[in-house]
Amino acid sequence: MSDFEDIELLTESDDESGQLYEHFRFVADAGQAPLRVDKFMFEKMQHSSRNRIQKAADAGFVHVNDHPVKSNYKVRPGDVVTLMLDRPRHDSTIEPEDIPLDIVYEDDQLMVVNKEAGLVVHPGAGNFHGTLVNAVAWHLRDLPTYDPNDPEVGLVHRIDKDTSGLLVVAKTPEAKTSLGVQFFNKTTHRSYLALVWANFQEDEGRIEGNIARDPRDRLRMTVLPPDSEQGKPAVTHYRVVERFGYVTLVECILETGRTHQIRAHMRHIGHPLFGDERYGGTEILRGNRSSTYKAFIQNCLALCPRQALHAQTLGFVHPTTHQQMDFTSPLPSDMDALIEKWRAYIKGTTNDTFEE
Repeated sequence: MSDFEDIELLTESDDESGQLYEHFRFVADAGQAPLRVDKFMFEKMQHSSRNRIQKAADAGFVHVNDHPVKSNYKVRPGDVVTLMLDRPRHDSTIEPEDIPLDIVYEDDQLMVVNKEAGLVVHPGAGNFHGTLVNAVAWHLRDLPTYDPNDPEVGLVHRIDKDTSGLLVVAKTPEAKTSLGVQFFNKTTHRSYLALVWANFQEDEGRIEGNIARDPRDRLRMTVLPPDSEQGKPAVTHYRVVERFGYVTLVECILETGRTHQIRAHMRHIGHPLFGDERYGGTEILRGNRSSTYKAFIQNCLALCPRQALHAQTLGFVHPTTHQQMDFTSPLPSDMDALIEKWRAYIKGTTNDTFEE
């Protein structure tokens, strides 16, 4: 279970035994300067919020050296800070679940899957079942050498829940090691198609900036200067594929693979992905404010109710045959329909019926 989920659900327990269970433990360094315990924990628990930590402290769930403390307690060197909740931690064991998979390629070493939008890749906060990992575990349930709970096999990389497209799964530790090294050395080939709010004048560009968690919204990433000591270095290249006046279809190629990299980078340059609610892409950022145009945008958002992002290509060297493997996934129906609607709009042939 993630720290975010632990604290979010602290008032929803059915356990009336009065027993507390340790969920997280942090030991302050010998050089720790006095620091409020809520701030200390906030810096350690990246998926939570300071407000929830304060609520946990108010409820008596934050302990220092085995005693409950309030949010204003100052952590000192050697202090043992624990989050004690009134229920055990969630069992994170991955169980096989019969969920359909679109398998593009499979052999005894690996499989390439075309993930549909809306499918969570890995169990986590609020999504402990019904994920791609559970589906893979079901598909490989008769393979005695594949243990879905063994980190040495399984998914080599991830994409967001509402992003569609290609992923590679390693069936053996050797395959995962080989593929992991390729991703680390940036020798894999990955490209994404994204519809963004922009009318790019240039045909291509490069975005560089460290990716870090946004302190104002822990579920969102932010972009910092490349020379910043915070966050992780990230580079995105983009190329214009088709222009629709107020939005543009671009191909994005990643040098790095950071969380929300394309989504955060595009927002950083003022061009969020169309339909990306978390990064402002559901607002009307280009075009007029007429009722007909607003209705058109709402119809577009209804057609593709997610960020318009698709992992289109994936290329790597096979771990055992050492052959180059390249895969391409066609646009899913929701993004295809969205792009067709924009094509019709700029040609003046849209069939939308607008309400004044």
